[in-house]
Amino acid sequence: MDLFDQANGEPHNLLPFDGKVIYYGRVMSVAEADQHFLQLLEQIAWKHDEVVIHGKRIVTRRKIAWHGDKAFAYTYSNSTRYASPWNATLLALKAIVEQQTGYCYNACLLNLYHSGEEGMAWHSDDEVELVPQGAIASLSFGAERKFSFRHKASRQTTSVILEHGSVLVMAGATQTYWQHSLPASRQVRQPRINLTFRCMRAG
Repeated sequence: MDLFDQANGEPHNLLPFDGKVIYYGRVMSVAEADQHFLQLLEQIAWKHDEVVIHGKRIVTRRKIAWHGDKAFAYTYSNSTRYASPWNATLLALKAIVEQQTGYCYNACLLNLYHSGEEGMAWHSDDEVELVPQGAIASLSFGAERKFSFRHKASRQTTSVILEHGSVLVMAGATQTYWQHSLPASRQVRQPRINLTFRCMRAG
């Protein structure tokens, strides 16, 4: 399907097979989401992400931050980051997400997209540092954005619009069989903050 029908009702699996993606919609009021958005903008030490492609280091327009229970090393796009400690705002948001999804997380990768012109290409979160088939929860603030999934073999796609103050969780075999992306959109002028809560290997 081209776009998931976000009708009211109980959260259910967006994927037709080979994985589990649950969209819970908004889990807080607009006022609460606005407050958290401003807190994250002000409190997080945002830095431009760096990736290495074909041996060339590229600095992205998108900014990131990486936090966790300890200084977890996390390598993706041939670049390694080390987690900073949680702050009070992140711990409060982690508790909300854990209560909503029923999973526990020990780290969080944050992304700041300044406008719809910044996105994320197709990829899977299957790095070796992550607990295999562990849940990854996405908490979104700011501009609503389309989030897409594509099956690696069949190329079947499905998408959902991530709302301000909403939660989505990817679990089970999702990262094995599906890729996901945040398509760029010139129509979106406002910034978006996305927190992806993860479970890192203890070692």
